[in-house]
Amino acid sequence: MAAARLEPLFPDREHACAWDHRFNGLSAQGISLDLHFTADSPTAEEKQAVDSALDGAARRDLLLPVLHAINDHIGWISPGALNYASRRLGVPPAETYGVAQFYAMFSTTPRPKHVVHVCDDIACMIHGAEARIESLGRTEPVVRSPCLGLCDRAPAMLPAGAHGAGAAPVGGELPGRAERLLARIGRVDPSSLGDFVATGGFRALARARELGAQGVIDEVAVSQLLGRGGAAFPAGRKWQAVAAAPAPRYLVCNADESEPGTFKDRVLMEGDPFGLIEAITIAAFATGCERSYIYVRGEYRLASERLRNAIEASRAAGYIDGNMELRRGAGAYICGEETAMFNSIEGKRGEPRNKPPFPVEAGLFGRPTLVNNVETLANIPHIVLDGGAAFACIGTGASSAGGWPGGSTGTKLYCVSGHVARPGVYEFPFGVTAREVIDGAGGVAGSGNLQAVLLGGAAGAFISPRELDAPLTFEGTRAIGAALGSAVVMLFDDTVDLKRILLRIARFFREESCGQCVPCRVGTVRQQELLERLDAGRPLGSVESETALLNEIAQAMRDASICGLGHTAASAVQSALARFPIFR
Repeated sequence: MAAARLEPLFPDREHACAWDHRFNGLSAQGISLDLHFTADSPTAEEKQAVDSALDGAARRDLLLPVLHAINDHIGWISPGALNYASRRLGVPPAETYGVAQFYAMFSTTPRPKHVVHVCDDIACMIHGAEARIESLGRTEPVVRSPCLGLCDRAPAMLPAGAHGAGAAPVGGELPGRAERLLARIGRVDPSSLGDFVATGGFRALARARELGAQGVIDEVAVSQLLGRGGAAFPAGRKWQAVAAAPAPRYLVCNADESEPGTFKDRVLMEGDPFGLIEAITIAAFATGCERSYIYVRGEYRLASERLRNAIEASRAAGYIDGNMELRRGAGAYICGEETAMFNSIEGKRGEPRNKPPFPVEAGLFGRPTLVNNVETLANIPHIVLDGGAAFACIGTGASSAGGWPGGSTGTKLYCVSGHVARPGVYEFPFGVTAREVIDGAGGVAGSGNLQAVLLGGAAGAFISPRELDAPLTFEGTRAIGAALGSAVVMLFDDTVDLKRILLRIARFFREESCGQCVPCRVGTVRQQELLERLDAGRPLGSVESETALLNEIAQAMRDASICGLGHTAASAVQSALARFPIFR
């Protein structure tokens, strides 16, 4: 029995090499790199790309921008370019290579300068991704990609070097009140500082300076704002802890939105970039952070361009100082975890750190750091202008009976996709039900017969049509054994084979695990293998025994993984198997 379960961790050499790439710094061709430089020399174009990214500076934390510059200009990172980048930055070539190999958007093997990234993740799967890949593959170099954050336009594709999709007018009707976070989306020119100011932009920053740093923190605390990134930590408590920590302090805006099914932050950044800049400036002022970083998902090129424009225009007009910097990720879901993000900004592999110490004590560059995601920060100007008490009156607030401290205050952005009539981002006050959100998006599309809904993304949970009247709040989803997470609401009609969806989710977590800790590195592989056995009708023992084994794997990942990826890698799979007769 024991021997039957000890299968090879990797089914073939291709999988083994892929993991060698990620964790040991070895290439698929068996070439190893150590602390020594090779004899390869950079081309003039490669040297120019590196030099343009450095602009006279030479710091380790500029490694990611340098690798982006090489990859964007040449199409891949050659040994010669890697040597030159390492010498300019004073980084051992083995470490430079390890960083380059860690991120999916970089290539260390030759490939065309322009390739097409086509999403084959769950939202795009049900909208014909395979046919799109096959069609494009006849004429274009195609790279399969996990979710591109364009689920509202599935099946999605992103040409390298292209701007990506712009933000379209989206949003749900708020009963009895105007939209807040989406108020400017599709109605104001996102490239115009004048339009932003004309619609009330930077009024909140002026008010914040009147209130003073502690006054702003007090309003945030009174608002009972919980973080919108999934962990739902009280923002006021976090801000107070950072403000009380010794200087220097840093602020990091987490804009690395990579959860499959999630695209709300993309819409905010593309449609209201000045709003985010104002919010970050207020947060840095209140907590005494000397420098701010916006870490934007690498695939969000248009969002990055609009944010850079907003930073430059706001700085030139005197609204902000020069201590704000944008950094692009490079295709690693794990970098949405805050400590992995710190490592990435610092020019290292995006691997999570052990906690404690927590970021409010030792975060970016080892200093106290405030981390909030885009949607969390987008609420700040409204709290400052209207007052924390007014914000707390929206949503379920302190009247919640669900056991969540303070309930769910304010409005929430829901990412609606899949088999729905009008996919997009919808804003509602907390307390709205899943059914109301779906109805607000036009109802079920496809066959018209709803089979399942995925809440919270790949790290969330599946619910059945019988559970649609559950409130989409932190406490409401918890009561039905689900999680709000990143507020994904993805619909699947009765034509969808849920086995295919679960297999794709399992593959996603296996590929996105950084491999640093054994429970997640091994557990995600074993989970995929187990589902593949069930799909093939070849379980080890019975379906029930395999399900029991899956539960054991999931528990081990939850108990012993370093970060949230391992903690939630089995959540959606377990919820689906518990609610639907998928393999029975």
